[in-house]
Amino acid sequence: MHHKILILGACGQIGTELTIALREQHGVDNVVASDIRATDDAVMNAGPFEILDATDLHALEDLIMHYEIETVYLMAAMLSGTAEKLPMKAWSLNMDTLFHVLNLAKDKKISKIFWPSSIAVFGPDTPKKNTPQQCIMVPSSVYGMSKLAGEGWCQYYHLKYGVDVRSLRYPGLISWKTQPGGGTTDYAVDIFHKAIEDSAYESFLSPETTLPMMYMEDAIRATLSIMESESSTLKKGMAYNVSAMSFNPQELAHAIRKQRPEFQISYAPDFRQAIADSWPESVSDIEAQKDWQWKPQFYLEDMVKDMLLHLS
Repeated sequence: MHHKILILGACGQIGTELTIALREQHGVDNVVASDIRATDDAVMNAGPFEILDATDLHALEDLIMHYEIETVYLMAAMLSGTAEKLPMKAWSLNMDTLFHVLNLAKDKKISKIFWPSSIAVFGPDTPKKNTPQQCIMVPSSVYGMSKLAGEGWCQYYHLKYGVDVRSLRYPGLISWKTQPGGGTTDYAVDIFHKAIEDSAYESFLSPETTLPMMYMEDAIRATLSIMESESSTLKKGMAYNVSAMSFNPQELAHAIRKQRPEFQISYAPDFRQAIADSWPESVSDIEAQKDWQWKPQFYLEDMVKDMLLHLS
Protein backbone atom coordinates (compact mmCIF):
# COMPACT_ATOMS: atom_id res chain seq x y z
CA MET A 1 0.00 0.00 0.00
CA HIS A 2 1.31 3.47 -0.91
CA HIS A 3 1.83 5.89 1.94
CA LYS A 4 0.60 9.48 1.81
CA ILE A 5 2.88 12.33 0.73
CA LEU A 6 2.54 16.11 1.20
CA ILE A 7 4.43 18.65 -0.94
CA LEU A 8 4.78 22.14 0.52
CA GLY A 9 5.48 24.73 -2.19
CA ALA A 10 4.07 22.47 -4.92
CA CYS A 11 3.57 25.32 -7.42
CA GLY A 12 7.21 26.44 -7.39
CA GLN A 13 9.93 25.65 -9.91
CA ILE A 14 10.90 22.28 -8.40
CA GLY A 15 7.58 21.56 -6.68
CA THR A 16 5.59 21.52 -9.93
CA GLU A 17 7.66 18.79 -11.56
CA LEU A 18 8.20 16.90 -8.33
CA THR A 19 4.44 16.71 -7.76
CA ILE A 20 3.88 15.28 -11.24
CA ALA A 21 6.69 12.72 -10.78
CA LEU A 22 5.50 11.62 -7.33
CA ARG A 23 1.91 11.22 -8.54
CA GLU A 24 3.11 9.04 -11.42
CA GLN A 25 5.03 6.92 -8.95
CA HIS A 26 2.66 6.70 -5.98
CA GLY A 27 -0.77 7.37 -7.50
CA VAL A 28 -2.60 10.69 -7.79
CA ASP A 29 -4.66 10.34 -4.61
CA ASN A 30 -1.61 9.57 -2.46
CA VAL A 31 0.18 12.86 -3.20
CA VAL A 32 -1.30 16.03 -1.70
CA ALA A 33 0.01 19.25 -3.27
CA SER A 34 -0.12 22.52 -1.34
CA ASP A 35 0.97 26.11 -1.81
CA ILE A 36 0.22 29.53 -0.34
CA ARG A 37 -1.80 30.36 -3.46
CA ALA A 38 -3.18 28.51 -6.44
CA THR A 39 -1.02 29.11 -9.51
CA ASP A 40 -0.24 25.95 -11.44
CA ASP A 41 -3.19 24.20 -13.12
CA ALA A 42 -1.17 21.05 -13.79
CA VAL A 43 -0.66 20.65 -10.05
CA MET A 44 -4.01 21.98 -8.80
CA ASN A 45 -6.39 20.15 -11.09
CA ALA A 46 -4.62 16.80 -11.37
CA GLY A 47 -5.04 15.61 -7.77
CA PRO A 48 -5.61 16.68 -4.15
CA PHE A 49 -4.59 20.34 -3.69
CA GLU A 50 -4.78 22.55 -0.59
CA ILE A 51 -4.09 26.26 -0.10
CA LEU A 52 -1.69 26.33 2.85
CA ASP A 53 0.67 28.82 4.46
CA ALA A 54 3.54 26.52 5.48
CA THR A 55 4.56 28.97 8.25
CA ASP A 56 1.21 28.27 9.99
CA LEU A 57 2.05 25.28 12.20
CA HIS A 58 -1.54 24.55 13.27
CA ALA A 59 -2.88 24.60 9.71
CA LEU A 60 0.03 22.39 8.60
CA GLU A 61 -0.54 19.91 11.42
CA ASP A 62 -4.30 19.78 10.71
CA LEU A 63 -3.62 19.01 7.05
CA ILE A 64 -1.13 16.25 7.96
CA MET A 65 -3.62 14.67 10.38
CA HIS A 66 -6.52 14.98 7.91
CA TYR A 67 -4.71 13.21 5.06
CA GLU A 68 -2.69 10.87 7.34
CA ILE A 69 0.56 12.12 5.76
CA GLU A 70 3.75 10.13 6.33
CA THR A 71 6.31 11.94 4.13
CA VAL A 72 6.72 15.69 3.64
CA TYR A 73 8.69 17.35 0.83
CA LEU A 74 9.39 20.91 2.03
CA MET A 75 9.90 22.86 -1.22
CA ALA A 76 8.54 26.22 0.02
CA ALA A 77 11.36 28.79 0.21
CA MET A 78 12.37 32.28 -0.82
CA LEU A 79 15.24 32.05 -3.33
CA SER A 80 18.52 33.95 -3.39
CA GLY A 81 17.70 36.99 -5.56
CA THR A 82 14.37 37.72 -3.85
CA ALA A 83 15.77 36.97 -0.38
CA GLU A 84 18.34 39.78 -0.71
CA LYS A 85 15.49 42.27 -1.13
CA LEU A 86 13.42 40.84 1.77
CA PRO A 87 16.02 39.40 4.17
CA MET A 88 13.95 39.04 7.35
CA LYS A 89 10.93 37.66 5.50
CA ALA A 90 13.18 35.17 3.70
CA TRP A 91 14.85 34.04 6.93
CA SER A 92 11.49 33.60 8.63
CA LEU A 93 9.95 31.62 5.76
CA ASN A 94 12.98 29.42 5.16
CA MET A 95 13.63 28.60 8.83
CA ASP A 96 10.14 28.48 10.38
CA THR A 97 8.84 26.00 7.80
CA LEU A 98 11.83 23.72 8.41
CA PHE A 99 11.36 23.80 12.20
CA HIS A 100 7.68 22.95 11.76
CA VAL A 101 8.35 19.76 9.79
CA LEU A 102 11.34 18.74 11.93
CA ASN A 103 9.26 19.08 15.09
CA LEU A 104 6.34 17.17 13.56
CA ALA A 105 8.77 14.35 12.73
CA LYS A 106 10.31 14.50 16.22
CA ASP A 107 6.77 14.12 17.66
CA LYS A 108 6.19 11.11 15.34
CA LYS A 109 3.40 12.85 13.40
CA ILE A 110 5.30 12.26 10.13
CA SER A 111 8.00 9.68 9.42
CA LYS A 112 10.19 11.15 6.66
CA ILE A 113 11.24 14.56 5.31
CA PHE A 114 12.90 15.84 2.15
CA TRP A 115 14.39 19.31 2.53
CA PRO A 116 16.41 20.95 -0.27
CA SER A 117 19.68 22.68 0.46
CA SER A 118 21.72 24.53 -2.16
CA ILE A 119 25.17 25.45 -3.44
CA ALA A 120 24.34 28.80 -1.78
CA VAL A 121 25.74 27.32 1.48
CA PHE A 122 29.22 27.85 0.02
CA GLY A 123 30.89 31.25 0.27
CA PRO A 124 33.84 33.29 -1.01
CA ASP A 125 36.35 31.24 1.09
CA THR A 126 35.11 27.90 -0.26
CA PRO A 127 37.34 26.12 -2.84
CA LYS A 128 36.04 27.27 -6.24
CA LYS A 129 36.59 24.10 -8.27
CA ASN A 130 35.40 20.59 -7.47
CA THR A 131 34.13 21.87 -4.12
CA PRO A 132 34.12 18.96 -1.66
CA GLN A 133 31.26 17.83 0.57
CA GLN A 134 32.98 19.21 3.67
CA CYS A 135 34.91 22.48 3.47
CA ILE A 136 34.87 26.08 4.72
CA MET A 137 31.32 27.41 4.39
CA VAL A 138 30.69 31.07 5.15
CA PRO A 139 27.84 32.08 2.83
CA SER A 140 27.41 35.75 1.98
CA SER A 141 23.70 35.69 1.01
CA VAL A 142 20.59 35.48 3.21
CA TYR A 143 19.43 32.43 1.26
CA GLY A 144 22.81 30.73 1.76
CA MET A 145 22.83 31.51 5.49
CA SER A 146 19.35 30.04 5.89
CA LYS A 147 20.35 26.89 3.99
CA LEU A 148 23.55 26.39 6.00
CA ALA A 149 21.66 26.87 9.27
CA GLY A 150 19.00 24.44 7.99
CA GLU A 151 21.65 21.81 7.25
CA GLY A 152 22.88 22.10 10.84
CA TRP A 153 19.37 21.69 12.24
CA CYS A 154 18.66 18.66 10.02
CA GLN A 155 21.84 17.00 11.32
CA TYR A 156 20.89 17.89 14.91
CA TYR A 157 17.35 16.50 14.69
CA HIS A 158 18.64 13.32 13.09
CA LEU A 159 21.37 12.73 15.70
CA LYS A 160 19.32 13.81 18.74
CA TYR A 161 15.82 12.59 17.84
CA GLY A 162 16.38 10.05 15.04
CA VAL A 163 14.45 12.14 12.48
CA ASP A 164 14.73 10.70 8.95
CA VAL A 165 15.49 13.85 6.97
CA ARG A 166 17.19 13.69 3.55
CA SER A 167 18.67 16.54 1.61
CA LEU A 168 20.48 17.57 -1.58
CA ARG A 169 22.55 20.66 -2.26
CA TYR A 170 20.91 21.59 -5.55
CA PRO A 171 23.00 23.47 -8.09
CA GLY A 172 21.26 25.93 -10.45
CA LEU A 173 18.19 24.17 -11.89
CA ILE A 174 16.95 24.52 -15.46
CA SER A 175 13.40 23.64 -16.52
CA TRP A 176 11.08 24.39 -19.43
CA LYS A 177 7.91 23.68 -17.43
CA THR A 178 8.02 26.62 -15.01
CA GLN A 179 9.07 30.28 -15.12
CA PRO A 180 12.16 31.51 -13.20
CA GLY A 181 11.50 31.92 -9.46
CA GLY A 182 13.89 34.66 -8.28
CA GLY A 183 17.19 32.76 -8.05
CA THR A 184 20.69 33.82 -9.08
CA THR A 185 21.03 30.94 -11.55
CA ASP A 186 17.66 31.76 -13.17
CA TYR A 187 19.37 33.46 -16.11
CA ALA A 188 19.88 29.92 -17.43
CA VAL A 189 16.10 29.46 -17.62
CA ASP A 190 15.13 32.95 -18.79
CA ILE A 191 17.70 32.91 -21.61
CA PHE A 192 15.76 30.14 -23.40
CA HIS A 193 12.45 32.02 -23.24
CA LYS A 194 14.13 35.15 -24.63
CA ALA A 195 15.99 33.15 -27.30
CA ILE A 196 12.64 31.99 -28.66
CA GLU A 197 10.66 35.23 -28.15
CA ASP A 198 13.25 37.90 -29.07
CA SER A 199 16.38 36.06 -30.31
CA ALA A 200 18.25 38.19 -27.74
CA TYR A 201 18.95 38.16 -24.01
CA GLU A 202 20.56 40.58 -21.54
CA SER A 203 22.33 38.56 -18.84
CA PHE A 204 22.42 39.83 -15.26
CA LEU A 205 25.65 37.84 -14.78
CA SER A 206 28.97 38.52 -16.53
CA PRO A 207 30.08 36.34 -19.49
CA GLU A 208 32.60 34.24 -17.53
CA THR A 209 30.50 33.55 -14.41
CA THR A 210 30.75 29.74 -14.28
CA LEU A 211 28.31 27.97 -11.96
CA PRO A 212 27.21 24.37 -11.30
CA MET A 213 23.93 23.58 -13.07
CA MET A 214 21.50 20.70 -13.46
CA TYR A 215 18.60 19.91 -15.78
CA MET A 216 15.35 19.55 -13.85
CA GLU A 217 14.83 15.93 -14.98
CA ASP A 218 18.09 15.00 -13.27
CA ALA A 219 17.17 17.01 -10.15
CA ILE A 220 13.84 15.20 -9.83
CA ARG A 221 15.54 11.84 -10.39
CA ALA A 222 18.15 12.64 -7.71
CA THR A 223 15.38 13.66 -5.28
CA LEU A 224 13.32 10.50 -5.82
CA SER A 225 16.40 8.33 -5.69
CA ILE A 226 17.71 9.64 -2.34
CA MET A 227 14.22 9.31 -0.84
CA GLU A 228 13.87 5.72 -2.04
CA SER A 229 17.33 4.67 -0.93
CA GLU A 230 17.30 2.33 2.03
CA SER A 231 21.04 1.81 1.79
CA SER A 232 22.78 1.46 5.12
CA THR A 233 25.53 3.69 3.71
CA LEU A 234 23.14 6.65 3.25
CA LYS A 235 24.04 9.45 5.64
CA LYS A 236 20.66 10.71 6.82
CA GLY A 237 20.57 14.31 7.96
CA MET A 238 23.40 15.21 5.57
CA ALA A 239 22.84 17.46 2.55
CA TYR A 240 24.61 15.75 -0.34
CA ASN A 241 26.45 17.64 -3.08
CA VAL A 242 24.99 16.66 -6.47
CA SER A 243 26.56 17.66 -9.76
CA ALA A 244 25.82 17.46 -13.48
CA MET A 245 27.46 20.27 -15.51
CA SER A 246 29.10 23.68 -15.11
CA PHE A 247 28.95 26.54 -17.62
CA ASN A 248 28.83 30.33 -17.88
CA PRO A 249 26.44 32.65 -19.82
CA GLN A 250 28.91 32.89 -22.72
CA GLU A 251 29.14 29.08 -23.10
CA LEU A 252 25.36 28.68 -22.80
CA ALA A 253 24.79 31.36 -25.47
CA HIS A 254 27.27 29.56 -27.76
CA ALA A 255 25.38 26.26 -27.29
CA ILE A 256 22.06 28.01 -28.05
CA ARG A 257 23.53 29.60 -31.21
CA LYS A 258 24.31 26.12 -32.57
CA GLN A 259 20.55 25.60 -32.68
CA ARG A 260 19.53 29.24 -33.31
CA PRO A 261 22.33 31.10 -35.12
CA GLU A 262 20.48 34.46 -34.92
CA PHE A 263 20.57 34.50 -31.09
CA GLN A 264 22.42 37.45 -29.47
CA ILE A 265 23.48 37.97 -25.86
CA SER A 266 24.51 41.15 -23.99
CA TYR A 267 25.61 41.66 -20.38
CA ALA A 268 24.45 44.01 -17.61
CA PRO A 269 25.53 42.45 -14.28
CA ASP A 270 23.36 43.46 -11.29
CA PHE A 271 23.35 42.71 -7.53
CA ARG A 272 23.13 38.97 -8.26
CA GLN A 273 26.69 39.06 -9.65
CA ALA A 274 28.11 39.34 -6.12
CA ILE A 275 26.06 36.33 -5.00
CA ALA A 276 27.24 34.26 -7.99
CA ASP A 277 30.87 35.30 -7.40
CA SER A 278 30.70 33.79 -3.91
CA TRP A 279 29.57 30.37 -5.21
CA PRO A 280 31.69 27.50 -6.59
CA GLU A 281 32.31 26.90 -10.29
CA SER A 282 31.91 23.14 -9.86
CA VAL A 283 31.19 20.73 -7.01
CA SER A 284 32.35 17.19 -6.24
CA ASP A 285 29.51 14.72 -5.64
CA ILE A 286 31.72 11.70 -4.93
CA GLU A 287 29.79 11.00 -1.68
CA ALA A 288 26.46 10.83 -3.55
CA GLN A 289 28.00 8.56 -6.19
CA LYS A 290 29.37 6.26 -3.49
CA ASP A 291 26.47 6.22 -1.01
CA TRP A 292 23.47 5.98 -3.36
CA GLN A 293 24.93 5.59 -6.87
CA TRP A 294 24.03 9.07 -8.14
CA LYS A 295 24.79 9.80 -11.80
CA PRO A 296 23.37 12.59 -14.03
CA GLN A 297 21.95 11.90 -17.51
CA PHE A 298 21.91 15.43 -19.02
CA TYR A 299 24.89 17.57 -20.01
CA LEU A 300 25.02 20.97 -21.73
CA GLU A 301 24.31 20.02 -25.38
CA ASP A 302 21.49 17.57 -24.51
CA MET A 303 19.92 20.07 -22.12
CA VAL A 304 19.97 22.93 -24.67
CA LYS A 305 18.39 20.75 -27.38
CA ASP A 306 15.67 19.53 -25.02
CA MET A 307 14.88 23.02 -23.67
CA LEU A 308 14.54 24.58 -27.16
CA LEU A 309 12.51 21.62 -28.43
CA HIS A 310 9.95 21.86 -25.61
CA LEU A 311 9.72 25.66 -25.47
CA SER A 312 9.34 25.90 -29.25
